[in-house]
Amino acid sequence: MKLTLLAVGYTDSPALKDLTAEYGKRLQRFADFCTEELPDVKNARNLSEAEQKIREGRELLARIRPEDVVVLLDERGASFSSAGFADYLQKQMNAGVRRLVFVVGGPYGFSDEVYRRANGKVSLSPMTFSHQMVRLFFTEQLYRAFSILNHLPYHHP
Repeated sequence: MKLTLLAVGYTDSPALKDLTAEYGKRLQRFADFCTEELPDVKNARNLSEAEQKIREGRELLARIRPEDVVVLLDERGASFSSAGFADYLQKQMNAGVRRLVFVVGGPYGFSDEVYRRANGKVSLSPMTFSHQMVRLFFTEQLYRAFSILNHLPYHHP
């Protein structure tokens, strides 16, 4: 199974980039993982929130294939423990999913069109995190989930 983290905007913090890359590198041991970053919408300050979400949504949907299983990282999504998230990933693998795409939206969330395309939603926390931090936290949780599935000592229940 190929795992893709699709995100709107770039991470400008070298420290966050390095940590996220480190967990992405560790994750390669278990899965074909990549991050795809989309540029921020141009002239966003001149757009309404709704128009910005629509434009971001078009760009996101252009990167998603019809056969992809798409999961939005959304505050209204399902909450998992780390072990529960590992089980979720195992079920996706058992179901024969070829490409699982996790999506981080822009500052105002997702357009209705993106919500309609999604196969599910996952919440990292009831708290709100910056889009840059979400990439790090989520990549670490993917690595943790595969560590759990492979019985490695990284995760201590």
